[in-house]
Amino acid sequence: MTTDPDKQEVLIVTGMSGAGRSTVANALEDLDWYVVDNLPPQMLRPLVELVERAGTNLPRIAAVVDIRGRDLFGDFLETVQQLRSGTQVQVIFLEARDDALVRRFESVRRPHPLQGDGTLLDGIAAERSRLLAVRESSDLVIDTSDLNVHQLATTITERFAAEGRAGVQLTIMSFGFKYGLPTDVDLVVDARFLPNPFWIPELRAHTGVDPEVRDFVLAQTGALDFIDHYAAAMAPVLAGYQRENKRHATIGIGCTGGKHRSVAMARELASRLEKLPGVAVNIKHRDLGRE
Repeated sequence: MTTDPDKQEVLIVTGMSGAGRSTVANALEDLDWYVVDNLPPQMLRPLVELVERAGTNLPRIAAVVDIRGRDLFGDFLETVQQLRSGTQVQVIFLEARDDALVRRFESVRRPHPLQGDGTLLDGIAAERSRLLAVRESSDLVIDTSDLNVHQLATTITERFAAEGRAGVQLTIMSFGFKYGLPTDVDLVVDARFLPNPFWIPELRAHTGVDPEVRDFVLAQTGALDFIDHYAAAMAPVLAGYQRENKRHATIGIGCTGGKHRSVAMARELASRLEKLPGVAVNIKHRDLGRE
């Protein structure tokens, strides 16, 4: 479906209970969609009108509409048809085989919303029958029977990520070991294998942002070799993060005080990794200025 930038973009997620609506909703939130869960169909138009008044603050919204709406769900098709006249609407229908749905419900030990006094299969059959017309009118039908949560999230990301959006938001954080290890990093690099500019009087007052310190640090034996090899090692890791829908990652680079070596090395590593496809790099100097 082609998109019109002048129209509000609305994505409606519906389908079988247990087919992965929550996973899709989470994936869309990670892609910066504004997501509303368990929305009665009658509330779709007020939601769209509210978002339109917000302008570009909420350019893309997604609403999860499902059988939990009970009788309210009966107006779904009519409501969607009305919205299509002035809004760019897509409907995703998630389905799965009976055996996959049974396995998922049994794993969480919850009844099907339409099960009542019958069996789990009775509830699934009733829902499948009730949603047949919705499925047939949907823009995209995804069978999640053989998809795990990561594979389903990847499917959504590949289809609904904004053009040019990075697959991984990577933060490279310099820090000082003497102030403690950061708690929010995925990987830690130790730059203390390099000589410390602190002990050179003319460099002590400067930081790794300054050319004098940067040039000194990168000229040391092993500095650029390490950066080259570490950047090469991170390339398949960051590509794998994108495949597994790990959208955010942080690399911590530490030295003694977080002022000289770690700052220079963080900036140099960032200059290499920002060239990788699908990677957006942000640099953070946690302890710069603490001394």
